[in-house]
Amino acid sequence: MEGIKHTFAQAKKENRTPLVAYVTAGYPSIAASADILVGLEAGGADIIELGLPFTDPIADGPTIQAANTISLANGTTTKSCLKIVRDARSKGLQAPVLLMGYYNPLLAYGEARMMQDAKAAGVNGFIMVDLPPEEAVRFRRHCTEHGLSYVPLIAPATSEKRMKVLCSIADSFIYVVSRMGVTGATGVLSSGLPDLLDRVHKYSGGIPAAVGFGVSTREHFLEVAKVAEGVVIGSQIVTTLKNAPEGQGPKAVEEYCYSITQRRKSRSVPTTNGESDPSNGTVHVDGVVTHQDGKGLADQLEALNSEGETDPELIPSRFGQFGGQYVPESLMDCLAQLEKGFNDAQNDPEFWKEFRSYYQYMGRPSSLHKASRLTDHMRKDCKPGYGANLYLKREDLNHTGSHKINNAMGQALIARRLGKTEIIAETGAGQHGVATATVCAFFGMKCTVYMGAEDVRRQALNVFRMKLLGASVVAVDAGSKTLRDAVNEAMRSWVAHLDTTHYIIGSAIGPHPFPTMVRTFQSVIGTETKQQMQDITGRLPDAVVACVGGGSNAVGMFHPFSTDPSVRLLGVEAAGEGIETGKHSATLSGGKPGVLHGVRTYILQSEDGQITDTHSVSAGLDYPGVGPELSGWKDSERAKFVAATDAEAFIGFRVLAQTEGIIPALESAHGIFGAMELAKTMKEEENIVICLSGRGDKDVQSVAEELPKIGPKIGWDLRF
Repeated sequence: MEGIKHTFAQAKKENRTPLVAYVTAGYPSIAASADILVGLEAGGADIIELGLPFTDPIADGPTIQAANTISLANGTTTKSCLKIVRDARSKGLQAPVLLMGYYNPLLAYGEARMMQDAKAAGVNGFIMVDLPPEEAVRFRRHCTEHGLSYVPLIAPATSEKRMKVLCSIADSFIYVVSRMGVTGATGVLSSGLPDLLDRVHKYSGGIPAAVGFGVSTREHFLEVAKVAEGVVIGSQIVTTLKNAPEGQGPKAVEEYCYSITQRRKSRSVPTTNGESDPSNGTVHVDGVVTHQDGKGLADQLEALNSEGETDPELIPSRFGQFGGQYVPESLMDCLAQLEKGFNDAQNDPEFWKEFRSYYQYMGRPSSLHKASRLTDHMRKDCKPGYGANLYLKREDLNHTGSHKINNAMGQALIARRLGKTEIIAETGAGQHGVATATVCAFFGMKCTVYMGAEDVRRQALNVFRMKLLGASVVAVDAGSKTLRDAVNEAMRSWVAHLDTTHYIIGSAIGPHPFPTMVRTFQSVIGTETKQQMQDITGRLPDAVVACVGGGSNAVGMFHPFSTDPSVRLLGVEAAGEGIETGKHSATLSGGKPGVLHGVRTYILQSEDGQITDTHSVSAGLDYPGVGPELSGWKDSERAKFVAATDAEAFIGFRVLAQTEGIIPALESAHGIFGAMELAKTMKEEENIVICLSGRGDKDVQSVAEELPKIGPKIGWDLRF
């Protein structure tokens, strides 16, 4: 911390503005990284930000994201990042070093352990892109205890209250984002920068402000230096490394930095840093993303740090330890606007009147009936007196063929109230994409849907349906090419187009208020089920069952029953080829708490906090996270979660088709199998309702392709 303060003070004494240089650890190689840090300092960089790579960032542009991908492929870990700093110190690096990145890898490493190891390696502080301020207060205390700096970020949209508190917790300098969007070098700078810096200086108490995002040339540097105490350059340095001949990276960044600063720093003997010791088939899409480009909360802080009563509306909705808003500062204002718009709508009877006015269009209420032959089939394997009655809640009969229309319609109405004219969405199985494209066509709104390239291949029919409805479909040909990558890209797109665009998240994931919004609109499933079972049986069901990917149909079915202790809640995840194989998507069964896509919840991750690849025969369940409310129910044991393998899902798919004449979505087939297994343990007078979340015409081709592999395992052969 003191080293950073001294650096700014020395630069001021020399009547110059310090350069803060960013580079990704482990890029272009781990071996070259220490020399690159030394090269940055030699070219005049005063402070170095060392980027910790993460698999799933939501605010990095194509340049830094590509560097992240290469770095992770090189085997870069948190430990190796610390070693890079140690090695650079041993080579004479004197400049303060800040570790910059996303929270989950640090969370996985352990905050206390990180402080100790970072201090010992020669690190001076941290910039955590997605660490919310209420969490950052505790994190900063850890930093202070070890003499390390915590650098807050401030964006143009940061409110006065949040800015006041963020400035108050800064101890060395403040990172100011000069424009909204994702990282990257641009040709122009924000015209509102002077006004933004005036606001920051109003509350900073003399703490320096360094400006980043979009700075790439000496002209940029000199312009920003007129109003800021420091200038941050990142993407252009990474690009310089990319273009450098092999082995010439350190010299290339030295020369680039010199072109910015017009000063060189002579190499020093090894020293301490003053603070430490030592493919798409027959369908066509409208675009392909081959790299994952992308583009307030001090109120809560003030509530947490003030005496007396606090306003509960200022606290992000949480479910036990889960939930929150783990997003870059540039998204906070939009989330606050969305939360206010959602709360206003919730409390407006006219909103719900309009929402219900579309029930006939949506196909609500959906039917509920007993699956008599499915029940009889299941009872063949039961002890006498066992085998609960199985009922189906027919969300597959909704307009567009799934439960997704409930949330898409509700969020579209919210977007219209907020004055948004464009909609973006992600989709896995394609059902949410189709539902979103449908409501956009209905309301005359522009629609863009992001979909993993593998899911485009698996769900070609739904891609064509979306395009028929007028939507643009963008295939994400990066990462695992599935739902997770589609979410990453949709969030980046949203960050870059906040003024005109609303992001309709399809599942109960993402930062608050998205999980609560999705649950609110999907709760129509459970609410109708309650009344329908009362009408049919005269009582509540004994259990309700739903498949679980992100969790939208599950939370919609479960929530209305969450305060009815007599009703068991069972979620069925995708075990893929078996949880023990690692090739699965069973987040609650095989994951652990972490942070992904803006929310703290159960996720599938490596020991280093990197998000692991998932597998499921069902595209809609192929996601490494889950809604925070479901995570809360798991920990409180209000709900139980099991997992069905691909083969077991095929059993559910086949049995429902051949006993009831209903072809379910492969997602729903997981729930069918899980419900049959649960029913075998219950008395025959008891009742189970299964949320049949979607129809299976979209999956017929996938089933045909997978049958040669899975069919022999379950005795199913459809060859002619």
